[in-house]
Amino acid sequence: MATRNDAFLFECPTILDSINDGVFTVDLGSRIMTFNRAAELITGINRTEAIGRFCYEVFRANICETGCFVQETLKTKKPIFNQPIHIIRADKKCIPISITTSLLKDGSGRVIGAVETFRDLSAEKELRQELRKQHSFDDIVSKNSQMLKLFGILPQIAESASTVLIEGASGTGKELVARAIHNHGLTHNGPFIAINCGALPDTLIESELFGYKAGAFTDARKDKPGRFAMARDGTIFLDEIGDVSPAFQVRLLRVLETKGYEPLGSNETIRTNARVVVASNRDLKELVLQQQFREDLYFRINVIRLKLPCLAERKEDIPLLADHFIEKLNHLAGRQIAGISREALATLLLYDWPGNIRELENAIEHAFVLCQEQVIQPGHLPDHLIPNVKSKTIPAAMTLRELEKRAIEEALTRNHWKKLATARELGIDKNTLRRKILHFDIRAQHHS
Repeated sequence: MATRNDAFLFECPTILDSINDGVFTVDLGSRIMTFNRAAELITGINRTEAIGRFCYEVFRANICETGCFVQETLKTKKPIFNQPIHIIRADKKCIPISITTSLLKDGSGRVIGAVETFRDLSAEKELRQELRKQHSFDDIVSKNSQMLKLFGILPQIAESASTVLIEGASGTGKELVARAIHNHGLTHNGPFIAINCGALPDTLIESELFGYKAGAFTDARKDKPGRFAMARDGTIFLDEIGDVSPAFQVRLLRVLETKGYEPLGSNETIRTNARVVVASNRDLKELVLQQQFREDLYFRINVIRLKLPCLAERKEDIPLLADHFIEKLNHLAGRQIAGISREALATLLLYDWPGNIRELENAIEHAFVLCQEQVIQPGHLPDHLIPNVKSKTIPAAMTLRELEKRAIEEALTRNHWKKLATARELGIDKNTLRRKILHFDIRAQHHS
């Protein structure tokens, strides 16, 4: 909160103009009283135009209409720290800023208005985007060590013509990896054709993959090319290969060995040059031991094997993935959601994500649709993500406090109490992390 010294500060334009952050004060009616030089530079509005106007007329942010932080501070008497939003500059350019608000008092301690400081995050946003490029491969983003090793070898794998087996639980991004291999491979100019083998019975999967000739069965009135024909000069992605029947496994093995197939109802062998990438959410080696998957087919497709970790094993990627999905949704919907609050991020970090990245993406989209502000809050997330959400005896504020403390403890444990790495994972400053460790009285246990 502002003190007697703060009130003096705001009466001295020279001092205000020496501050790099934008600073302005408003009276109890939200009319601007002071507006420093940095505020002019960030907003593109001269202080003579700003002073005397309502703050929402100057900043023109969505939050001005639905949840003004200055008004919230005046109403609750509580400061707000480092909230990201977007504003519209005088030149119509939309820029990201972070704002902090507090009460403004006169010498006698009487509240006379509020003060807001704000910082232009444009350079920081560009830096984050540049860092994201260093932690991405095509549409896959990660800073997990296992995934980064994968990024390192994907270019060589893509440049080969070898069959690739991708294993991982449902929702871990197997198709994204397959597409990345295609996009960087020798067949990138050709089509990428995907089919979920586990979703089709044998009779349909054969006609889908290999096509058929007119008259092959009752409803076959004309020739139809299959997915292998469609994938000519490109890549065919066979997902959930572990779910196909033994009979079809024999047919597929022959295609992989001979590079040829016969459409249903035809004796003519058609050659295929499609790059084959297969995937399974089941352990194929275990299926071989259980005699549910042919060993010869397993060895045929297991030329290059990639294993994708579950999201629970790469929780350090959750902040990065959340930002990635929000940015993608902003582009599709023409909106300007600035990001996700620390409390909401803590909720995401505490959840186990049985549905992996697909479930996270759905949760972010759910929150994006419900969020009418500029920052996603815990209340925008699906209910099942929030512990104790149905408990009436635990106050929401206490729940968020516990969530934040637990998220910090778990992040510290994952990063072996390396504070810089932990702060990066949580998306906060290292000094902020230190303060929160002291605030929550978090102590290392069994760490060397």
